[in-house]
Amino acid sequence: MKYRKLGASDLTVSEISLGSWLTYGVGVEKDAAIACVDRAFALGINFIDTANVYGRGASETVLGEALAGRKRDSYVLATKVFGDMGGGNQGLSRGQIEKQLDDSLKRLRTDFVDLYQCHRYDTNTPLAETMEALTRAVKSGKVRWLGFSEWSPQNISDAIAMTGVEHFVSSQPQYSLLYRRPEAKVIPLSAANGISQIVWSPLAQGVLTGKYDPNSPPPAGTRATSDQMSSAIALDGEAGAGGGAEAEAAGAGGGADDGAVRAGLGAARAERRVGDRRREPPGAARRERGGERRQGRSGAVRPGGSYTGGGLAAALTCTWRCYRRRRFYRHGEPK
Repeated sequence: MKYRKLGASDLTVSEISLGSWLTYGVGVEKDAAIACVDRAFALGINFIDTANVYGRGASETVLGEALAGRKRDSYVLATKVFGDMGGGNQGLSRGQIEKQLDDSLKRLRTDFVDLYQCHRYDTNTPLAETMEALTRAVKSGKVRWLGFSEWSPQNISDAIAMTGVEHFVSSQPQYSLLYRRPEAKVIPLSAANGISQIVWSPLAQGVLTGKYDPNSPPPAGTRATSDQMSSAIALDGEAGAGGGAEAEAAGAGGGADDGAVRAGLGAARAERRVGDRRREPPGAARRERGGERRQGRSGAVRPGGSYTGGGLAAALTCTWRCYRRRRFYRHGEPK
């Protein structure tokens, strides 16, 4: 396992982190979840990421039990705030941040979290109120460092420009070979301001592992067969015209951006067409084809992790609307 500093913080984290969206406390039984955590530690993973809204506290509760017997300085613990916890409890107001932080600490059985992240941007709360509340949380000792998830470049810039408050050290966007939007603005802006990327769904909910054959039912025990977890995956069952294993080299010729904490994609295979073309935003196919022409067709990975195409539009199709179904809010996290 390799380790690196998280942004401008003093946190040393494993390059691969253990997330818990849709899994612990939701689609995975407690004993299996604890076994996963134990295995992660055995492999050198020291970075655990969750959120209050995952299972409305269920994920934090399971992780709290799984981590209870370990030394607190043996792992880096991150959670998030913003999601709908029921009873009108949602958002990034001062009251919500204070309440949700205390509730998360109780479920996680700890006195502090290493990283506290704004799960989304709260358009109903002034940014100044949010940042001041987060700053108080840091000064109280309950939080060490701050992060955000799925904020727009403008939101990020506004927070960076504020004075007299604690600043962010991490960003958590959706990012994978199938969804590369953050490369345009979010990643460069973050890199210039000491903010690392902790990307979610780097294997596209397992699609990039090659486990799903469009000509066969999903393997038993996978996310695609789970009532709790399958809604985040869209499989159209159609083999890719042109096929190929263009993405197989991903990660082999150089990692992702140095500021990114990401799962290695060296074993990811792109021999199957994934997604539903009917659900794509207008012009998506045209943009993909244009991207291929600009980047070339060598199928290699440029230094810094930039994939160079090679029939990607034909082999892989990402439908980002599958992350925006009714049971999810804004860019794919569960209510």
